[in-house]
Amino acid sequence: MFFSSKHPIRLFIVFLSTALCIGSSLSLQAQEKSNLTSTAEFGGKWGTKVEEAIKALKLQGNIEDGQIIYEEICEACHQPGGNGDPAGNFPQLAGQQSTVVIKQIADIRAGNRDNPTMYPFANIEALRAATEDIFDEEKDGPQTLADVAAFIQTLPMSSSIKGPGNDLEHGEKVYAENCVRCHGDHGQGSFKNYYPVIAGQNYHYLMRQFRWIKEGKRRNANPEMVEQVARFSERDMLAVMDWVSRQKLQPGDWDPNN
Repeated sequence: MFFSSKHPIRLFIVFLSTALCIGSSLSLQAQEKSNLTSTAEFGGKWGTKVEEAIKALKLQGNIEDGQIIYEEICEACHQPGGNGDPAGNFPQLAGQQSTVVIKQIADIRAGNRDNPTMYPFANIEALRAATEDIFDEEKDGPQTLADVAAFIQTLPMSSSIKGPGNDLEHGEKVYAENCVRCHGDHGQGSFKNYYPVIAGQNYHYLMRQFRWIKEGKRRNANPEMVEQVARFSERDMLAVMDWVSRQKLQPGDWDPNN
């Protein structure tokens, strides 16, 4: 890891905050996820052809460097703990599979996912400008993706904004019949196939993204999911996203074989 000697105070703060984050709650998440930052392959059915993402998946992510990138670029919107905002304008990123983070940021950079709010921050030139006085050696696009994704994956997920809770039995039924194969039995997603963690995600964010997928606005959505959710009623959507927002991650959820 390369730090500029021009910022000794910043260096101390970064090391201190890293130690507190990883040392005080070497929680099940941090312990389990810190080694899942490289060697994944884009082998899923909806694999990306974005060269930057494919390169990033072959790199070892540097968690400490990723923390710096996150603090400089991401935390203003996604919050220091990666929990997003209550209104769901910015999603909870904490605990997200690193493969998912890499794919989604690469898709935004490549113009495969429309996100005008995030694009100026995801843009590699903006990132270089924000970190040029921090790293002694300039980082390329794939390495920045690997680094920030590695850090995000170690963040412990906190409580999120849930739905109204008045149709959970139906939501659980809809989930079991439609979502388990890709997102797992409690919304844990898949590291190797970069299906996102949706357990505990902000309910408002889940609903907006689900509607966009159904309406065709989410251009990088899984084609199988687009076809599947076309059959969902309004009740189905509300109930299943409510149920998902209440799920919690469990030991083994970051297994690279899943």
